[in-house]
Amino acid sequence: MKNDHELIREFQNGDENSFNILTKRYVQKIYGYFIQITGDEMDAEDLTQDVFLKLYKNLKKFRFESAFTTYLYRINSNQINSYFRKSKWRNLLNLDDYPDLTDEPENYEREWTRQKLRNVISTLPKKQQAVVTMRIIQQLPFRDIAEVLNISDNSAKVNFHYAIKRLKEKIGEK
Repeated sequence: MKNDHELIREFQNGDENSFNILTKRYVQKIYGYFIQITGDEMDAEDLTQDVFLKLYKNLKKFRFESAFTTYLYRINSNQINSYFRKSKWRNLLNLDDYPDLTDEPENYEREWTRQKLRNVISTLPKKQQAVVTMRIIQQLPFRDIAEVLNISDNSAKVNFHYAIKRLKEKIGEK
């Protein structure tokens, strides 16, 4: 099995199938990331598709200075930031706070809690949002988060600490 850098080199040399292999390797992970953040299958599909379109357009310029996954997480981060900017009006109006009432009561309660958490996370400063989503949802180590955001490991840890503190305050768990 070829590693990511080998596949990228082949793609840069004109082998379209190498891109397809990379896509198959990461599509579920990226979709899962977006579904956890947005809670909406259609939004997650759109965001995932946008990531791979951007990746396809820009992968020819990949310079092999970092791991491919770091490059991919940067694209994910940019996509989710764009998503939050575009959907800010929904958060302000709280239109997403009302899950389908035909669900079972426990599903309704779980979805309500997830949506509230997403809304609270969206109120954090952008860097804290990014750190929290990468740490909790993608389960990335602070070292990788720091590399993606171009900050120090310690700065990633501090941002995570303050984000969790703010989230607890906003949720009411002082």
